[in-house]
Amino acid sequence: VQLQASGGGMVQAGGSLRLSCAASRRTIGNNAMGWFRQAPGQEREFVATISWNGGRIDYADSVKGRFTISRDNAKSTVSLQLSSLKPEDTALYYCAAAYKSFASADSTQYRYWGQGTQVTVSS
Repeated sequence: VQLQASGGGMVQAGGSLRLSCAASRRTIGNNAMGWFRQAPGQEREFVATISWNGGRIDYADSVKGRFTISRDNAKSTVSLQLSSLKPEDTALYYCAAAYKSFASADSTQYRYWGQGTQVTVSS
């Protein structure tokens, strides 16, 4: 699986962005998907995850109520809607496909990673 993330950009605090992740070479319909982020000088952290059929969704506490993850298995895509953005959301955002079908916040459970898309939020 190859994952291509897009949709990042620069916005002011309070703004919104929609990140998309498209899978190629094979479908991701049986894989849980996740979004992670990494800010400069910091460890990569979990943002959101969705199970193979969308039945289970989890968010990091820091983004709960502001970000929304969704998926379209027919199109092999997963999206992350970012709203009420804060400067501390600035990071390189990665989408990832898990080994298995259940949602997980553990990055070691993810097999395939996209190249990342930059989100920058100014105050």
